[in-house]
Amino acid sequence: MGELSVRELPLFPLPEVVLFPQEVLPLHIFESRYRIMLKSVLESDSMFGVIKWDPNKKSMANVGCCAQIIKHQTAEDGRSNIITLGQQRFQVLEIVRSTPYCSAMVSWITDENIDSFQSLDLLRDSVTEALNDVVKLTSKLTNSQKVLPDKLPENPMELSFWIGAHLGGPVAEEQQKLLEERNTHTRLQREFEMLDHTRKQLAARTALKESFPDIKEN
Repeated sequence: MGELSVRELPLFPLPEVVLFPQEVLPLHIFESRYRIMLKSVLESDSMFGVIKWDPNKKSMANVGCCAQIIKHQTAEDGRSNIITLGQQRFQVLEIVRSTPYCSAMVSWITDENIDSFQSLDLLRDSVTEALNDVVKLTSKLTNSQKVLPDKLPENPMELSFWIGAHLGGPVAEEQQKLLEERNTHTRLQREFEMLDHTRKQLAARTALKESFPDIKEN
């Protein structure tokens, strides 16, 4: 990400979208201001910030994730399709301009130092077990084959980001909280609680389905 801890970064506010480190985000660029931003970004280091936009409050979040363009294609009409990869998280310090696109001074943020690697590894294992149970129970309940990637991240922080990025449903608010959290243990613990709650719900529904196979769920 470079040695500078503070830098100016173009921002791309997106409604209900939270990008996490190492996650792929495809984007379609069609607005004129973001075409200008894309041209500028491609001429520099291919980096810009993805940040959650609240359309109701008309406001941006304070923490986002830097996106690096890894592939781009521009059509004759000027529209572009790009593939980005989440890099480091950042905190907005100051908006330095709003036209033609928003740009801000940001500082990079990371998680706090770990006090106990042993307890963190145990929590990681519990989270992984709960995640596997949720996938197996979902497959059983829906009579479909749900599978996890062959190799989930073993690093607890990377795993916490992966889970945050793959939460199902309209969960942008929860994802934003997980992105902003700077303690790996706290983030993983919150994810374990969500997965464990889901696991218990799915287990109960599966037991009901097995006991009363003729009952159709709504």
